[in-house]
Amino acid sequence: MLKALLRFVIAVIFILSGFVKAVDLVGFSFKMEEYFSPSVFNMPFFEKFALLFSVIVVVLELLLGFMLLLKLKLKFTLSALIALCIFFGFLTFYSAYFNVVTDCGCFGDAIKFTPWQSFIKDIVLLIGLILVFILYRKEFKKKDTYSFSSEKAPSNKFKYILLGVFSIVMILVGTHGIVHEPLIDFRDYKIGTDIKAEKQKINKNPSEYKTFYTLKNQKTGEVLKVNQDDYIKETKYWAEGSPWKIEEGKNESVLIKEGYKSEIVKFKIEDPTGLELTEEIINAPKAVLVFSYHPKDVSPELLKQVEAKVKTQGAKVVYGVSTIATTFKTIPNAMMDGTAIKTIARSNPFVLILQNGKIIDKQPAKDYVK
Repeated sequence: MLKALLRFVIAVIFILSGFVKAVDLVGFSFKMEEYFSPSVFNMPFFEKFALLFSVIVVVLELLLGFMLLLKLKLKFTLSALIALCIFFGFLTFYSAYFNVVTDCGCFGDAIKFTPWQSFIKDIVLLIGLILVFILYRKEFKKKDTYSFSSEKAPSNKFKYILLGVFSIVMILVGTHGIVHEPLIDFRDYKIGTDIKAEKQKINKNPSEYKTFYTLKNQKTGEVLKVNQDDYIKETKYWAEGSPWKIEEGKNESVLIKEGYKSEIVKFKIEDPTGLELTEEIINAPKAVLVFSYHPKDVSPELLKQVEAKVKTQGAKVVYGVSTIATTFKTIPNAMMDGTAIKTIARSNPFVLILQNGKIIDKQPAKDYVK
């Protein structure tokens, strides 16, 4: 039946969406931190609870999706999913309209959506859920307790057992991702990735951007946007005495041509003086990198143990990569953008081992020193 097929498809979408986030809860919590940041909802006091909020969202998606699949407590399940979809719809619309979070993380790192694609997806899901609610509304009505029926109502015991087993499996999957590494790595930095080869692909087919200036006519008050090429060509915009002035802070960088897409484009490591070390690292026979995106939160004792072990690994290139130039005491310090480090590392600190630019191992520091 059509309604059963629609229910099945929507349930599977929620389960898959929850699963890819459950695999990498820490990664999803980074996305939640973006929403709480000053540039988005300006609620930085919630950032320390990002992982907790991530767990709550994923649990709701997984349990409600599975309950919909099993037709358990259908009215409650559909109502809760509709509320969840409205909530997600608000977030994705806000992200798209104000262009503040460029990837909602709806399907983790497995499938990337632009903000507007995410919003459209949420609207389609919401319409689908409302249709399912309407199609199944007759089944919501409670049967008259005094009416007699020779047919015994089917027991939901087996369904609840399935729900319990599913919950335990998802708890184990999520816990593994938090304590160690994601059980399934959907990132561009998974073991086996050749960073050097990826860099070459990016260089051969780079994305192209153009800067658009917001200009305001000081005489008429007219405002218009002009790309960098037209701005240079048209002397009326910049000649001496021109009424057109660039509005500070309103310049936009717009994607003109989509090139080879990879998070490896952000793999740029420098020494504390600004000298780039990336080529040295990806060309080394063996390189060991210790990453930390929140150096101040790292236990000094753990850092000491990691540095001691790293120096015994026989690697010609060893760096401690963080956002602070004095984080590491006995190995050379290097610098990298904190957001870029989070793309590589889900633990703080984290060890990445390269062989001629290819990732051969990656571990949370606490596992590495065992």
